[in-house]
Parts: sequence; structure tokens; C-alpha cells
Amino acid sequence: MKRIQFVMLGGFLGAGKTTTMSKLAAHYKSKGLNVALVTNDQAVNLVDTNSLRSQGLTVEEVAGACFCCKFDELVDRIVSLEEKDRPDVIIAEPVGSCTDLVATVVQPLKDLYGNRFDVSPYPVIFKPSHGLKILKNEGGSGFSPKAAYIFIKQLEEADAIVINRIDEINASQLNELMLIVSQKFPGVPILKMSAKNGTGIDELSILLDQKGLFGRKILDIDYDIYAEGEAELGWLNSSLQVQSDGLLDVDAILVDVISRLRKELIFHKAEVAHLKAIGLADGAFGVANLVSNGTMPELSLPSNSMINQFDLIINARVAIDPVILEKLVSDMVCKTCDSIKAKAVLGKTQSFKPGRPVPTHRYSAVNAK
Repeated sequence: MKRIQFVMLGGFLGAGKTTTMSKLAAHYKSKGLNVALVTNDQAVNLVDTNSLRSQGLTVEEVAGACFCCKFDELVDRIVSLEEKDRPDVIIAEPVGSCTDLVATVVQPLKDLYGNRFDVSPYPVIFKPSHGLKILKNEGGSGFSPKAAYIFIKQLEEADAIVINRIDEINASQLNELMLIVSQKFPGVPILKMSAKNGTGIDELSILLDQKGLFGRKILDIDYDIYAEGEAELGWLNSSLQVQSDGLLDVDAILVDVISRLRKELIFHKAEVAHLKAIGLADGAFGVANLVSNGTMPELSLPSNSMINQFDLIINARVAIDPVILEKLVSDMVCKTCDSIKAKAVLGKTQSFKPGRPVPTHRYSAVNAK
């Protein structure tokens, strides 16, 4: 049986993992390789799955908990892809608030299924908008020390740290980032990337194709702090339909909703980890997002659509009580619709705090096999 290359891309919420998956998949496909993806989220109805499928990619998903807590389901999804699509490469994206993935995913996969998969080095994508403040232990990162603990632990287990969004920072900021990351994590390779424009994807693929003693950093981790850090994040997925007698500018509505939410969340001193507004209709798919309070909303995927109605999906990962978050999202969507004389019809909403992670497997040491 052909061995499949398994790639897992770590990184905090809003680091750019989904965009990296897309660009990396395109890179492998350009080389004639068959590629499949596995997405993951604490919630159900994963928008990233729809986004990636809209790009013509083969995607399976693990919903409702991280890969570590649903390891057997992850394997089932991989096997399903293996049987149906016979991929050469499978790229997986774990939940951005999870860590300890070497002990709970990489090592079990190598030990239990090492005869079927070549597990690539484990890169963690670095998010500059929060990362520099957290690494410098500065105030104003927007996250508590417990939530920042997760960010640090993600980097500690990385085989390589990939500084993303270099198109959004200047040369001085990038140099400062490179210096502090190298000081905090000596000996760990550092890559520079802009997943948005594809810079650094070739270098990332070279890293991922390497063989050797990778995926071996078993963390010394306090699961109480880890669980409490995750529980400080409010998680919301909300679906609505926006309707009007006239034509609606989908992209303008997405940006307006995100902009209004940003102002309200800053007022409530609630730090955004990742916030997305997605517009869906026949022949239309647009995405606007926000990755921190200190950055501006971005139309990351224009739909270029003017239509009478479309589905609006809001994904929010914010350091705030999910009950408050749900009300803020509802209020801001209504204000956007009122401003353009449109109507918002509420669909399903799921809001919660992530539960305590309970891994299916946790290796306390590297398996010798």
C-alpha cells in the first residue's frame, strides 16, 4: 500500500492556517500530486470546509472537538479519503485554541499507523498581531495569561515556526519578530510567509518534505491552565439570511458587519481571536475577517456579487462571555441591515465555551519505533 504524506499545520486562531492549507494544496497539485484536506473545529457546520470545497478541493471534517479528543474520528476521515480519493498528501488543520498535539496526535499517528503514513515535520504558524505582545509579556495583548499560555505552548512543540502575514508588517517589525522568536525558541527553524499572496509556500513545502527526528517535542503542560485558557474564549457560529427587494452588495455588507462588531468588542474590552463573516448564495462566496482588535477588517475573499438575498454566517472566537457575544452579533447584523433597508432572518446559532480537552491518547514519551 502506498504511504501517504500527512501534514498538520498548527497555530493560534486567526494565524492563517486555512489560507495556508489552500495555498499548500495548490502547490502540491501543481506538482501532479493528489491532495485532500481535513478541517477541524470546536463547533459544527464548519465554514472553512465550504470555503475550501468552493475552491475545488477535497475536504473531510472533524467537528465538535479538537483532533486530540477525536483522534479515532480523525483516522476515520483519513481512511475515508484514502479509500475514495487515494491522495498522495493529506493536510490537516487542528482547532486554533488547541495545543499538546505532538503527544496526542503526531505520536499516536506515528506509533499506531506509521506503516501507512509519512508524518511530516510539525510547523506552527505564528500570528504577529498577538504574538509579539505575548512573547514580550506586554500588556494589551487582549488575552489573559491563561489564554496566552496556549499560544506559547503551541510554539514550544513546533518543529518550525512560520511567521505569517509578513505582507502586513514592515521590515523593522519583521526583524524584531525574528529576533524575539529566535531568542525564545533557540534552535527552532523560522520561516517567513504570506499565505495571502503565496510568499514562502515553496520554502514551507521543502520543510514538510524533510525526513528525520521530527514531531518529538512532548510538552510539559498543565491541563488545568490549558482548559481554563480555552474556556475564556466565547465561541459562536450564527447563520442568517439577508433579504431585500433591491440588490445587495454582499462584500460591503460583510465588511460593515465586521467593522461594527470590532467597534463594539473594543468598547467591551473583548479581544478578538478570529472573527469571520461569510456570504453564501448560488454562484457567490465571500469572506471578510478580523484577526485582532488592533487590526482592521479585511475582505479576504471577494464575492463581487450584487443579489437580492444571501446566507450570512458569522464565526466568532472572542475573549468574552458567549451570551454577550451572541447578543452583540445579533444587534450588529440588525444595524447593518437597517442601514440598507434589508431584512435579517435568523437561522441557527451555536454559542458556547470550549470544554476541557480529554485526549483519546496522550504519549508521555516519544515512541522508539
